[in-house]
Amino acid sequence: MFDALKLQSPDKIIALMKAYREDPRPVKVDLGVGVYKTAEGNTPIMRAVKAAEKQLWDEETTKTYVALLGDAGFHDVMIDLILGPETVPRENVAAVATPGGTGAVHHGLELIRMSNPDVTVWVSDPTWPNHISILDYLGIKWRTYRYFDAEKCEVDFEGMLEDLSQIAEGDAVLLHGCCHNPTGANLNLGQMAEVAEIIRTKGCVPFVDIAYQGFGDGLDTDAIATRHLARHLPEVLIAASCSKNFGLYRERTGILLGITPNEDAANLVRDNMSYLNRQNFSFPPDHGARLVTMILNDPKLRADWQAELEEVRVSMLSLRQKLADTLRERLNSDRFDFVAQHRGMFSRLGLSEVEVQQLREKHAIYMVGDSRINIAGLNEENIPILANAIAQVCG
Repeated sequence: MFDALKLQSPDKIIALMKAYREDPRPVKVDLGVGVYKTAEGNTPIMRAVKAAEKQLWDEETTKTYVALLGDAGFHDVMIDLILGPETVPRENVAAVATPGGTGAVHHGLELIRMSNPDVTVWVSDPTWPNHISILDYLGIKWRTYRYFDAEKCEVDFEGMLEDLSQIAEGDAVLLHGCCHNPTGANLNLGQMAEVAEIIRTKGCVPFVDIAYQGFGDGLDTDAIATRHLARHLPEVLIAASCSKNFGLYRERTGILLGITPNEDAANLVRDNMSYLNRQNFSFPPDHGARLVTMILNDPKLRADWQAELEEVRVSMLSLRQKLADTLRERLNSDRFDFVAQHRGMFSRLGLSEVEVQQLREKHAIYMVGDSRINIAGLNEENIPILANAIAQVCG
């Protein structure tokens, strides 16, 4: 039986990680994988998470299953974190805990397909590669809309609006709530409002992937665009992750929210979310969700978590500015000034695949082939190394 299997196309980021590990050169720079790192190259457990784990160790009395939808307390704190207290009536929001943000995206796309088997899902060009991979795996039709101007390294909003004018009733539009991956270029609130109006007029559903809330301009500011969609459209899907802003990468802690017009519709969506959990993996993981619930419900833990998250956010802004300034100095050009304006953990530098390959082969600098870099992979020591290498390759 198994000899009938075929090798799958390797994930480019995973392959890049392997190549980096196997590179014997003593000085090398990893800007590929999407994990936050300190200047020392570590991905620490956040202080509030560690404190909550100690508390949970003392208080937890059972490891029995939670509900199929996950713990209701986790739903409540995440709805409040993402949507705020008054954006949508709570009874109109269906929620399901998932294995990470990827699980939430997968479930959301399955729910869309169940609602409309002939749906076309529109995704930004570019987008997180796993969006496309999951769509293909589920056999869902998809099309791209223009999003990123590779020459200016900013949002191509006119192109985006022109392409979205082609969406049809019943289609879904996949949007990044903040900190666009892989480009770092984001819509402002006015632009998102225009997109929302097109979606409303066309009778489509937006599906928001908000994996980096708190990494851009702050927790509430990063959620403004998502809250606008939820407030002004009758139906919205939202996939969220706690991997980045809580540092719970290996705990696989995510949630899918369904905004509906009324309580009856929410109950129907909730029933189908429960069905999807049962068919895919039964009960969702709870450890990470329990920690998030404890942190967000405890004023002291929440304050410490927000303070550390703000430290992370500010450090990435500082690294962005440092890289932009150093590149301007080395190249005597403003070509890369956009890096300081982008937000989140990533930026696409606008380099060609040949230039990216030269950086890897000649300078041991590893980034994804489309020139996406992980800002958190930078530090005071390797920024000059990266800038000098780019100057040699692009100068």
